[in-house]
Amino acid sequence: MRRVVLGEFFKNRSGPFLDPERGRGRAFYWISVTMVDHAHSFDVRAFNLRTFAAHAFDTLDIGKLRPDSPRRPKPAPPHDRRRKSQILDFSRGQIAALFVLFSFIAAIPVLLHPLPPLSDYVNHLSRMHVIAAIGRDSDLARFYQVNWEVIPNLMMDMIVPVLVRIMSIYAAGQAYLIASFVLILSGTFALNRRLHGRWSVLPLAAFPLLYNYVFLVGTMNYVSGIGLSLWALVAWIALRERHLALRLAVSAVFVTALFFCHLYALGTYGLSLLAFELHRLWTSPSLSWDRGRPARIFSKDAGGAGETPAVPGKRTLPARLFDFVATGLPFLPVLPLLTMSPTWGLRSEIGWEFTGKIDGLLYVINVYSSAMGSLLAAVVAVAVGFMLYRRALRFHAFGFVLLAVGAVVYLAMPRVIFDTYMADQRLPISLAFMVIACAQVDLHRLGLRHAFVRRGAVAVLFLLLAARVLEVQTVWAALSPGAASFRESVELIDRGARVVVAYADPDGGDNVRNLGLVHAACLAVIERSALVTTVFTVVGKQVLHVRADYRDRVDTQDGSPPTIENLLRVSDQDASGDDYWRRWTTDYDYLYVLFTGARHENPDPARLTPLFAGEKFMLYHIENAQIADAGRSAR
Repeated sequence: MRRVVLGEFFKNRSGPFLDPERGRGRAFYWISVTMVDHAHSFDVRAFNLRTFAAHAFDTLDIGKLRPDSPRRPKPAPPHDRRRKSQILDFSRGQIAALFVLFSFIAAIPVLLHPLPPLSDYVNHLSRMHVIAAIGRDSDLARFYQVNWEVIPNLMMDMIVPVLVRIMSIYAAGQAYLIASFVLILSGTFALNRRLHGRWSVLPLAAFPLLYNYVFLVGTMNYVSGIGLSLWALVAWIALRERHLALRLAVSAVFVTALFFCHLYALGTYGLSLLAFELHRLWTSPSLSWDRGRPARIFSKDAGGAGETPAVPGKRTLPARLFDFVATGLPFLPVLPLLTMSPTWGLRSEIGWEFTGKIDGLLYVINVYSSAMGSLLAAVVAVAVGFMLYRRALRFHAFGFVLLAVGAVVYLAMPRVIFDTYMADQRLPISLAFMVIACAQVDLHRLGLRHAFVRRGAVAVLFLLLAARVLEVQTVWAALSPGAASFRESVELIDRGARVVVAYADPDGGDNVRNLGLVHAACLAVIERSALVTTVFTVVGKQVLHVRADYRDRVDTQDGSPPTIENLLRVSDQDASGDDYWRRWTTDYDYLYVLFTGARHENPDPARLTPLFAGEKFMLYHIENAQIADAGRSAR
């Protein structure tokens, strides 16, 4: 269009120098066209110190802007098909199809492994089984009780037991995992659409991050909370220019849902709102260089053909500050809810550690192979550098504020909050999905005008996801025989038995490939209705508790199991003390020893009868337990 207009301009001028069809005139014509093209590509509005952006970044404001905003994007006319083709590199249907395809590929490891080797996952799944089956299982009812309380860790507890009514406990867990994936990814796409005003394929880059170390640890409620916090931010941005009461009411609903999902997920939402409102406050016209210019209030004309100036006015600084402070109103009920919760009793359990902050960043990209994580990071770095070189990367200014606020909060956050570990190390993965949503790429500036070349860009994203899925699937397939043997060993346990868990290697659980074994003994709760010492029953963190008769036989502090040396040390000595396992020779029927080596031997042949030898674990029957129980019955 610009070339056509410029050509008409030259044709209306006399002289060979300005004639685009002759010699020097043609050269001058194309030089002029190139200059006009370059001038058009340089958006002066994007070079704004207040938005922390340079020429390579598009800093369109967020949400529905005021009509007088100098950063308001000018939409292309409906009849300008050339402009539309530059914006919509892929149709909505194509993007939706790619989303479904990528989601299916990302879910392959979960679909192929009913019991994925995630650390806390089996423990959480055993709690779901107890909640669903305690009313019809007398053995479970003898050991456990469910006390529904106001606890900021209930999302899985409220959903999975309902799913168990129509499917197995393992299928319900798989459905919950896949639904969490879809919630995160759809929230990333929706946030990207809200920030940039159009659908894009760039959020496909978020798919490989679904598998991360935080996910491997098995923090299920927090993982689902990531997706819910993304959608909460999308709703806030969508309603930002609507009535204040409506915006705050919707935010209050999300705050309540996030509170019961996970307290850390609620904090992520609060952090993102803080960053968003700081960005909006900073770029507000009334707080900028054009402060002296009165704002115009626009309204639709009678014919609905356009917008016309209405009553002139101006929002003062106090009004904007009130709008900023009002963002926190939906969070006010959180403190009363927390004080009503037994979780409040864990408020003193706080610990800050500087070591591990770098590890928290690496947890975003590293899963099983640091080499694969480095490769993915290198590919992304090269792609970002190339897009910056071609001036094709658009990064929303909100993303810069989010990174700044997130960095400060991350450094200040303790490692342990409310007696829950990895408080700070969970934050980077949540911010990673938001940061990806802030990015946008102009494929035409990359020279990807042909359909087959644009498909090549999607193929690169596909290969990144395929590499991550292949990494996870390969490791899980290698670990599946060990998981199958553990389930086989569980079948040897009597129904309603009592099982104590010990470690042969106290550091065995630190290996990422051993995470699936950490709480594998909780399978006995699902399969044999057993009492297992490592089941999560901490007051204030879970609604599942152990009945008073057995409470002193399980770990109620969410600590590490004893080592086999600890058990042997007390077996022939005074068993008095506070440790729940000190009377292990009489209080339990079976012993699982985890993280055993190739040369593991029976540590106490007089009291332990080996029943099953698996890879990195042993199952023993405790002989003295039956004798002690018989003695108690005689009394």
